[in-house]
Amino acid sequence: MDLEGVIRSHPIKKDSWKTVLTLAYQSLGVVYGDLSTSPLYVYKSTFAEDIQHSETNEEIYGVLSFVFWTLTLIPLVKYVFIVLRADDNGEGGTFALYSLLCRHARVSSLPNRQLADQELSEYTKDGIGSNTSSFSGSTLKSTLEKHRVLQKVLLVLALIGTCMVIGDGVLTPALSVFSAVSGLELSMSKEQHRYVELPVACVILIFLFAIQHYGTHRVGFLFAPIVITWLFCISAIGLYNIFHWNPHVYQALSPYYMYKFLKKTQRGGWMSLGGILLCITGSEAMFADLGHFSQLSIQIAFTSVVYPSLILAYMGQAAYLSKHHVLESNYRIGFYVSVPEILRWPVLAIAILAAVVGSQAVITGTFSIIKQCSSLGCFPRVKIVHTSSKIHGQIYIPEINWTLMLLCLAVTVGFRDTKRMGNASGLAVITVMLVTTCLMSLVIVLCWHKSIFVAICFIFFFGSIEALYFSASLIKFREGAWVPVALSFIFLLVMYVWHYGTLKKYESDVQNKVSINWLLGLGPTLGIVRVRGIGLIHTELVSGIPAIFSHFVTNLPAFHQVVVFLCVKSVPVPHVRPEERFLVGRVGPKEYRLYRCIARYGYHDVHKDDMEFEKDLVRSVAEFIRSERPGCQVRLEGFESDECMTVVGTSSSNIAGIRLAEDGDFSGTASTSEMREIRSPERVRKRVRFVVPESPKIDRETQEELQELMEAREAGMAFILGHSYVRAKSGSSLMKRIVINIGYDFLRRNFRGPSYALSIPHASTLEVGMVYHV
Repeated sequence: MDLEGVIRSHPIKKDSWKTVLTLAYQSLGVVYGDLSTSPLYVYKSTFAEDIQHSETNEEIYGVLSFVFWTLTLIPLVKYVFIVLRADDNGEGGTFALYSLLCRHARVSSLPNRQLADQELSEYTKDGIGSNTSSFSGSTLKSTLEKHRVLQKVLLVLALIGTCMVIGDGVLTPALSVFSAVSGLELSMSKEQHRYVELPVACVILIFLFAIQHYGTHRVGFLFAPIVITWLFCISAIGLYNIFHWNPHVYQALSPYYMYKFLKKTQRGGWMSLGGILLCITGSEAMFADLGHFSQLSIQIAFTSVVYPSLILAYMGQAAYLSKHHVLESNYRIGFYVSVPEILRWPVLAIAILAAVVGSQAVITGTFSIIKQCSSLGCFPRVKIVHTSSKIHGQIYIPEINWTLMLLCLAVTVGFRDTKRMGNASGLAVITVMLVTTCLMSLVIVLCWHKSIFVAICFIFFFGSIEALYFSASLIKFREGAWVPVALSFIFLLVMYVWHYGTLKKYESDVQNKVSINWLLGLGPTLGIVRVRGIGLIHTELVSGIPAIFSHFVTNLPAFHQVVVFLCVKSVPVPHVRPEERFLVGRVGPKEYRLYRCIARYGYHDVHKDDMEFEKDLVRSVAEFIRSERPGCQVRLEGFESDECMTVVGTSSSNIAGIRLAEDGDFSGTASTSEMREIRSPERVRKRVRFVVPESPKIDRETQEELQELMEAREAGMAFILGHSYVRAKSGSSLMKRIVINIGYDFLRRNFRGPSYALSIPHASTLEVGMVYHV
């Protein structure tokens, strides 16, 4: 599906207050579902084993003080007022920060980079290239660009954050749903509850993952009302508990109670921070889902609705517990004990719905970040289904969905309690936040051009808070926290092996590409018969002639009259504008009829349907022929530099350029600017014509070249794909042989090929095996 027109006509950020408030309302259902359900399990996880609720109330007051200041400093101060400003042209998330750094310093891991990419509108929108950077910023930039080791560390850091987000996609649904269902324990005996809680949670989880392929837009209109109802419930119950049980609980908001708490509980209090940490789970979603909303809408929703509701909910639970010290040991301290008995069943139903909504947001975020990784060459190719024709960010990845479901069920059945699930989820959440803090400190210096002292203050203040929570989570490694570490290690291994293999394969392509002198020595006919038609050769190279082409020329007696070297590449920006989609140039002299077309996509872009893409591809070559600059002569060295390539947009973005009409597109009157209409009396054939603008006038040579391209399009298009087998060179180290011969080869065989190869007609496809020794 082509969503370029939708994206262009519906910009992400608008200024009207009506739009901002509408986005703020919608963000409550998409962004804050996970964060708003945290009161279900925070107190229960905190008081699980490490500390006990005593008559003095020092523990409960200390926990409330920690929750208040953690919610204030991390989601409110760090994310809402600082991190949200570090958007990548409206997009957020770990990879958006990494992409932002890649554009301000040459640290990108993408192999086929070009200077022409830096001229993209999205690339330069945030003031890249300004000379206002400080001396310390320039020093940091040059240090990063010089040392490959630092670039790899930066990539691994971004990948660790990404892997922990994927781990959170496994743990959050299990924790949220299981905690919501645990409210049944107050309505039945312990024996009954043991046999009901787990099956109910598993059924809900299976249902949640089974409906993913419908897309969130089909039930999305229900999300915001559910979360608003849930926030109203917990804040109203919180107010009731405050006024009914302990109106003076607000005194516990003083930081002094944190000191008293740690002084009394010592090591147990420090370990309990792993449970307190869960109050900010879901905060990263504010930044990760920024592309669907706007900074102002997310800020308004959090500061005016979510933050006050959560504070009231936690204060209400603390007020209730401060007057109830002897609780039945079977039920421990949980959210539902503070709910008035008459409201427990309705609140239980709303809690389950809110948990499903929160889990939905995390799962969708996981799909989104895996698409980003795949676009930037850091994850094997997977099938991406766009579930909405209006909202460009809503996607569904079947393989990842069912993998998440199996892992989620395994965690639920294996742990069966919120304590170990909470330990696991807490470590995943705090690791992502630490990675964001580290990347943000670099953004402050390299992108915002602030003093390095400001960056040090940022990383010291927020990093020390998060490091404290990280240490408390890590100490519970054997009590559940090993799960996100194990999941992240597996995903990190997959990502790094794929990235390493892809990089080595590209380097081999560059080393084996054919020189222009060889091409010129063959002459315009290439030493073979040129038959009608277009030969589309897919390659990763953005310059030079791929080795696969020399195999054809030397082994086949004939080849197509028009040859296009097509490179579909990703650039480190969220979106490439349709009018800047293609970069078209000529390979060799004009009479050779060899062209290069580079289709550029951002990491959030939607790839078009193949038939529409073919039309745009042919039209872009025709537009290049029409508008080619006469002063751009082909040279033997650097014969296709970026300066000799022309930026051409898609048909929907370039109304004034050449239009391509095929078969049923011939309605309307024929103008004098039409080239011609090909008719074949022998057999039915696709009819093609170019509609050329009246001005500027084109010369006869250009007309002949366009006519030849038209005839070639009518004759048909053949797709030449390289089927690569990558092997380690003889003499390579044992580790490299394992990574390339086993790891990369396994991923290549078991994951999908390039997305553009999935729906190409098999009758028009020629696949050639190539062995790469890297």
